[in-house]
Amino acid sequence: MTELSAIEKLVTRLSPEPVCDDCITQTLGLSRHENADQAARELVGSNGFERAKDICSLCGEVRLVTRRH
Repeated sequence: MTELSAIEKLVTRLSPEPVCDDCITQTLGLSRHENADQAARELVGSNGFERAKDICSLCGEVRLVTRRH
């Protein structure tokens, strides 16, 4: 499974709750935060994925998050 598909599945599973890149990285055991950022940006605009500043549903911090509606 690619990192992009793993991130897509995680965000979809948590929807409509938002999740930040740090929590995506930690939850999926990714090697670099930048990988989560890049993959999440690729999802935006398709299938209801969006990114905005909001409270992450996992860590509770206000950060740039990804969610699916």
